[in-house]
Amino acid sequence: MTAIAHPTPDALLAAYATGSLPQHYALVMATQVSLSDDARATYEAHQAVGGSLMANGRGEAVSDGLKQNVLALLDAPVHEKPRQVRKGPLPGPVMEALNGAEPRWSPLGMGIRQCIIGADRHGSVRLLSIPPGQAVPDHGHNGMELTLVLQGSFSDETGRYGVGDLEIADADLEHTPIADPGETCICLAATDAPLRFSALLPRLLQRVFRI
Repeated sequence: MTAIAHPTPDALLAAYATGSLPQHYALVMATQVSLSDDARATYEAHQAVGGSLMANGRGEAVSDGLKQNVLALLDAPVHEKPRQVRKGPLPGPVMEALNGAEPRWSPLGMGIRQCIIGADRHGSVRLLSIPPGQAVPDHGHNGMELTLVLQGSFSDETGRYGVGDLEIADADLEHTPIADPGETCICLAATDAPLRFSALLPRLLQRVFRI
């Protein structure tokens, strides 16, 4: 497993374990758990605590009809989708979100490419491919952005992020991420609000690129 320099906060793993994270953030956390032994152990610990609380909690009376419906659903056949496996730098959860297909990259300029995996009124999640030495335009955030490195690395005002590292950016952070020399940096990024770019051109193209 990858050595993680920037571990995931416990609160995020707890929220993922309880199913309270929006789908775009949940994909980032599922991918992080697949990359980090520590993240997976913490996630499973939260699941165990939740299961224990449910098992020992006070029961609620339900109607006979609801009980029969639940039992019927438990007896229904389950048709599981084939589990996707890692393909190149893309872990299994990302490949599942892509339905096993290769990413469909779209150019953003300066050699940077993106593949939007999902987007709705609650936020978006996308893959970003950044050539070595290339900077993402300086920007701030109108909400929270989770950026997980899948290949290569990048550096910004807060430090260096390698494979498996998660950067959490909020409205207090304005930064200029730069891909480090070596491999192309590939990241999985999720946001719940549009970015806030400093320069005019990125602001003009923002709606076109859906960022």
